[in-house]
Amino acid sequence: MNENLKNKLALAQQHQKENKALVKKLKRSKPKSLDVIVHGLHDEAFEKIDCLDCANCCKTTSPAIYERDIDRLAKHLKIKPSKLIEQYLEKDTDNDYVFRSAPCPFLVHENYCMVYDSRPLACREYPHTNRKRFYQVLDLSLTNTSICPAVADVFEGLKEKMS
Repeated sequence: MNENLKNKLALAQQHQKENKALVKKLKRSKPKSLDVIVHGLHDEAFEKIDCLDCANCCKTTSPAIYERDIDRLAKHLKIKPSKLIEQYLEKDTDNDYVFRSAPCPFLVHENYCMVYDSRPLACREYPHTNRKRFYQVLDLSLTNTSICPAVADVFEGLKEKMS
């Protein structure tokens, strides 16, 4: 990860208290303009940030893996779903399947995903800053400020626009 991206994560860590207060405020008020603002900030962030320069999400966390994800991945890898579970997955404390190890077993050279077209839904939707009803994922997004430089950027912009 380059220094610029590391700095964004460090800034998010320094601003964690402010970001937490912002989440609390947004959950309470649920502004109608929140999605439009966040989607604009998402687009701005991803004009500057290339996930291939980072892949911190793939290196540090595991998404929840659902049955349809298992079937899609198994088909892509040309193995039985039971073999995929045995080889790559375990149940977490919420009883969801997650990858057994980090980084993701499908993360390959130069931060590419070897199962990109068949990746789990949670990977497809990450970092969730372009979804409708963003207020529903505020807590998750707050957590993601320490993982994803783009989410850290979105929160910095959100604080400016919502103050």
